[in-house]
Amino acid sequence: MSTIIQVRGVPDDVRDALAAAAAEEGLSLTSYVRRELEHVARRSERVRSNKAVVRATKDRVGTVVDRETILETLRAGRPG
Repeated sequence: MSTIIQVRGVPDDVRDALAAAAAEEGLSLTSYVRRELEHVARRSERVRSNKAVVRATKDRVGTVVDRETILETLRAGRPG
């Protein structure tokens, strides 16, 4: 079941930019904003997951963790 979200106080220029982006992709404003919200939600989930992996990596290898160790652990922890 879907839920209705109403956003008030959106500046005209923001609404116009969203409408233009939607039109460029052949989407309604509603479809475009829904898709973008889904992307934001998935990205937030990945960020939370990545933070957990970074914490686990630091716990496993100590306080000094280089970039490559973090990236390898993130890749290993991601599905498919």
